[in-house]
Amino acid sequence: MSFPIVFKAYRAAVSVLEPAVLGLLYWRRHKGREDRTRLGERQGYPSRQRPKGHLIWVHGASIGETLSLLPIVERMTQRGLTVLVTSGTKTSASLIARRLPPGAIHQFVPLDVPRYTRRFLEHWQPDLALIAESEIWPNTIMALAERDIPLVMVNGRMSDRSYRRWQKMPRIIKGLLDQFALCLAQTAEDAERLARLGAPRVIVTGNIKFDAAPPPADPRMVAHLSGMIAGRPVWLAASTHPGEESVIVAVHRALAKRYPQLLTIIAPRHPHRGPEVSALAGQAGLRAGRRSEGIHPDRATDVYVVDTVGEMGLFYRLSPVVLMGGTLVPVGGHNPIEPAKLGAAILHGPHVHTATEIYEALDRSRGALMVKDSATLARAVNELLSNAALTRDMARKAGEAVQALGGAVDRTMQSVEPFIVQAKLGARR
Repeated sequence: MSFPIVFKAYRAAVSVLEPAVLGLLYWRRHKGREDRTRLGERQGYPSRQRPKGHLIWVHGASIGETLSLLPIVERMTQRGLTVLVTSGTKTSASLIARRLPPGAIHQFVPLDVPRYTRRFLEHWQPDLALIAESEIWPNTIMALAERDIPLVMVNGRMSDRSYRRWQKMPRIIKGLLDQFALCLAQTAEDAERLARLGAPRVIVTGNIKFDAAPPPADPRMVAHLSGMIAGRPVWLAASTHPGEESVIVAVHRALAKRYPQLLTIIAPRHPHRGPEVSALAGQAGLRAGRRSEGIHPDRATDVYVVDTVGEMGLFYRLSPVVLMGGTLVPVGGHNPIEPAKLGAAILHGPHVHTATEIYEALDRSRGALMVKDSATLARAVNELLSNAALTRDMARKAGEAVQALGGAVDRTMQSVEPFIVQAKLGARR
C-alpha cells in the first residue's frame, strides 16, 4: 500500500513527537481527563483478551456518538459477532460500559500514534472497522489500509466549517477518504460535501441517532424525585456550556417573582463544572444543590445542578420543558432527540449548526421553539409553564417529528451487510 509523501511525513513526525504525546497523556491524567486505571489503552495496550472468532471494531469519539452506535452494536452481537466498541472520553466509557449488550467489549481508543495504533490492531485484529461521523485520523486510517481491513464511515457528517477547512487541503483529504470502502452520510448535504472532497463511494442513510432508544432511568428514582418536586413548576437546561448558565440563572430570578416555587435544573455538559455552576447560582442569591454531593431537590432548592454521568434519562422524564445547551453560545447545539422521545417541549438558541436537520424538523413541526437571549427565553419558559396544554402539544409534535426521521439503522445495516458477509467468510477486500 503506497501513500502520498505527506502522509509518510506525518507518520514520521508523530513518531518523533511520541514522547511529547505521552507527556500530554500524563498531563490529562493529572487533570482528571483520563482514566488512571486504563491509561495503557490510550497507548494501544489491551486490558482484555481478544475473543476467538470474527470481530468488528466500532468507534465513536464522544458520548453522544458512542451511544448512537448501540443499536448497530446490538444487531451485530445478535448475529454472533464480537464487537469492540471504542471511545475517547471518560464520560463515554463509564456510561457505555453499563449499556453494552453481551458480546460487546469497550476499550479506550488509542491516540493516533503509529506505535499505539499498530499495537492496538495487532492485538484486536478486526475484520471490519466502523467509525462514526467525522473521525479522520491519518495514522489509524493508514494502518487499517495496510492490513486490508475495510473501513466504513457510519452516520457520516461533514459540517460547513470542516468542509471549508478541508477544501484548503484537497490532496490530503482525498487521500484519506480514498481509504474508506464506504461513507454512509446523515444527509444529502453531508454526502455531497464528502463526495466533493473525494470520497469515492457515498450513500445517504440518515442519522442513526433518531433510532437510538431513549436513555433509561430507574423507575423507583423517577417516582421518588417526582414526589419530591410534585406541585412545583420545573424546567431543565441540558448540556450547558460556560456563558449559558448565567442566562439560565437570570431567567430563574426573573420568573421566580411569578413562580415562587420554581425549580430550575441545570445539567452542565461537562460534570466537573458542577461546583462552578453551583457557585454562579449562589452568587445570584439562589439556593443551589449538587447531585454529585447526594443532595435531593427539596423545597429549599432553587437551582439543582446535575453534575453526574448517565442520569439524563431521569431528568428528562422529570422536566416538561427542556432548553438544549450549546445553542445560546456558538457551540453548535447538542442532540435534542432524547428529550423529544421522552415527552418534553424543547427550547433552543440560534446556534444549532452541528445538528441543523433535527432542529429544523422540530421547529417546522412546532415541537421546538428558538429563543435568542434571556428575555425571549424567560417569555418562552413562562408561557410553557403557565399553559400545560401548549406544553403537551409541543412535546407530542416533537416526538412525532423524531419518529418520522427514523430508519437509519436499518439502512446502515443493509449497506454494511456485504462487509459483514466478507468478515464471516474470512475474506477481505
